[in-house]
Amino acid sequence: MYLALIAASLLSQPALAPEGPVLAIKNSETGIPVDKRLWGIFFEEINCAGDGGIYAELVRNGSFEDSNNPDSWKFSDGISKKEIVPTGISGFNSKCLQVQFDSESAYIENGGYWGMAVRKGENYRLTFRSLNSHPDALLKFQLMSTKGGVIGQTVVRPKTSTDWAETSVSIKGTGNDPKAVLRVSGKPGQTYTLDNISLFPKTWKNRPNGLRPDLFQMLDGLKTAFVRFPGGCWVEGDTMATSMRWKQTIGKVADRRTLPNLWGYKSTNGLGFHEYLQMCEDLGAEPLFVINCGMSHREVVPMDKMGEYVQDAMDAIEYANGPTDTKWGAMRAQSGHPNPFGLRLMEIGNENGGPRYHERYALFAKAIKDKYPEIQLVACVWGGYPNSKYVDLVDEHYYNNPSFFFQNANRYDTYDRKGPKVYVGEYAVTQGCGNGNLIGALSEAAFMTGMERNSDVVVMSSYAPLFANVNHKGWNPDLIYFDSSRVIGTPSYYVQKLFSANRYDRNYPVKLSQAEFDKPTFAPGGIAMGTWKTQSEFKDIKVVSDSKVLFESEDGSKLKKEKGTWTVKDGALVQSSDAEGARAYIEGENWTKYTLTCKAKKNSGDEGFLISIGYRNPQNWIWWNIGGWGNTKTALEGNQGVGPIVSDRGFEDSVETGKWYDIKVEFAPDSIKCYLNGKLTNESKPSAVPTLFASAGIDEKTGEMIVRIVNNSTKAQNVKIELSNPQAYEGKAIVLTSALSTDENSLDEPNKVSPYSRKVRIDPKNPTAACPALSLTVLRLKPVAGQLGGTR
Repeated sequence: MYLALIAASLLSQPALAPEGPVLAIKNSETGIPVDKRLWGIFFEEINCAGDGGIYAELVRNGSFEDSNNPDSWKFSDGISKKEIVPTGISGFNSKCLQVQFDSESAYIENGGYWGMAVRKGENYRLTFRSLNSHPDALLKFQLMSTKGGVIGQTVVRPKTSTDWAETSVSIKGTGNDPKAVLRVSGKPGQTYTLDNISLFPKTWKNRPNGLRPDLFQMLDGLKTAFVRFPGGCWVEGDTMATSMRWKQTIGKVADRRTLPNLWGYKSTNGLGFHEYLQMCEDLGAEPLFVINCGMSHREVVPMDKMGEYVQDAMDAIEYANGPTDTKWGAMRAQSGHPNPFGLRLMEIGNENGGPRYHERYALFAKAIKDKYPEIQLVACVWGGYPNSKYVDLVDEHYYNNPSFFFQNANRYDTYDRKGPKVYVGEYAVTQGCGNGNLIGALSEAAFMTGMERNSDVVVMSSYAPLFANVNHKGWNPDLIYFDSSRVIGTPSYYVQKLFSANRYDRNYPVKLSQAEFDKPTFAPGGIAMGTWKTQSEFKDIKVVSDSKVLFESEDGSKLKKEKGTWTVKDGALVQSSDAEGARAYIEGENWTKYTLTCKAKKNSGDEGFLISIGYRNPQNWIWWNIGGWGNTKTALEGNQGVGPIVSDRGFEDSVETGKWYDIKVEFAPDSIKCYLNGKLTNESKPSAVPTLFASAGIDEKTGEMIVRIVNNSTKAQNVKIELSNPQAYEGKAIVLTSALSTDENSLDEPNKVSPYSRKVRIDPKNPTAACPALSLTVLRLKPVAGQLGGTR
């Protein structure tokens, strides 16, 4: 069965057809070329992926720029002065720390990002800047274990200078502790002005401002074709003032801008534009740079002020690719990379859309293409992509439950072949998947076979998000989890790796003959009233099952409040905030069949009402979205694990402000019917899910046929391989599976769901591939010498 979240909606598995499933592969045909960039990765500064993650800096807020307080620093007794003061330097490095130690036992301490991993025998590079130090000043830096012992130390005489001076020394670890801290103490009675305190362990290729090796190696293991960076919402920012601007992220780290991250932390930009490009080069991957298009989450730059943003894009290309005698090419060379990075892909904006995006896209596209026609441009698909001759690729994003991805494995079969090429820039199972479990990964694999089969349309893709520090997860799930000293891949990581490390150059057409699941059912659950950026009120709420009243509340006061601002006023339940997904609910875990009636009125805002049925918890529901999508459409949407429950457009496309609506929903295991003011506007039935998904092709370098088969059944299936050019093949099967669909990996159990290999032979006499229950099987098969051709 699926997750507990989905189990009730998929009650039974099918019996196999009498002759079993058949995978027909036309290996006699040339097939569709597969773009070498099909499998890539998306790096966003989220979940402490950079700061506190792959960017190896161990000290947090070593520049003291996070706020007007010494955040992330602890102070012992015996310190009479500890304040943030101006550095006197123009630019982004405006703050520093003044501290006076009054006793030899006094100290300040930094625990980094939930502890510093210290290893015995490893050298740590310590740097700091100081101002006007006493000629006899001394600073002691110690690495302290969680038990209070010293596991590395050095005593430093800061440089004496009338200006800021940098001191650099090395500390050798004398013990092991994944959660050590850095302690700093000084001579009693002396005041120290300190800034840019930094501690780096050994980094990838020993770069001074480098990457954490174990996290880099996880990326390297993906054999990725490209890296999209640096976001995501990180590119847009909540406001234009907090949007990511690449010119603020290059040059000396001390001079870069520390920026509030809308994912809940401060970003130092130590991992900046140059380091991203360097990381791509180290991975042997193409860079795909996403640039702000003059739009943040809240603001839009006027068209007459767009010049500097367009110039940013032009200058970014020059920095990455320009000769060393150009302004930005010279700056790249000064940063240690005289050779160009070879940037050929740029995305204009992130998840932007509408007329304002389209006109800004046109500005960027014309300027870039006029000077750099070789640059391929990616446009956002957010309510339609720009109507421009300069759109090379369109970026589509998908986040949903496992059944959505299973049911959309054939999504691109019917796409317009004359339109722009598709880049699936973000996709992942985000509902009904725990922290990233097997069934979520298998559904993504099924979806990926569809992208692969339609590689004449889909030319690039990247899972999202990539990294998450387990101590700061702003998004769930993620591909790779880590703490200060450990790292693991989720089942989705291994799916990505099995596809990327086993690429083929051309598709073989495939056809699966198989049984499907028995018809699933909607899971039981309660009801909820909700809004999305809208102020509305509800009354006369009643749930009836076979003449039995399950719930009744005339003014809605009996509902529990999940999100939003809810009050009872004039006999109705009023939601007055601008919250997204505000909801008041009642659970009904055993409510399988019932009729919900209520009245609803919109007072103000963007949309209408969200009426939930089958509500079990905030991650498990179905809602009737009345006046959604900017008050233009009424439809059913599902998050119950039963697939994309979206009905056709309803009779009522929008909701009038100030008008009371009569709402009725008939909910049953096999159907949902929705009535607005007495008219049936929307209905839905659960959709069946196939048990098998497949793709196949040829690696032209090795001559191997590569076959991928996803089996999402709880029963093993023997799949008959039927070749148009029958011949014998030998090779290996790489299998990802586990006992339960809900199985996950963790830092304490990192290999619970991980691939294994076995030898296989497929020939006309024995054309069967054994596919375990709940598995992804990748076959790498070479023709057996002297046994080409023939018949079954």
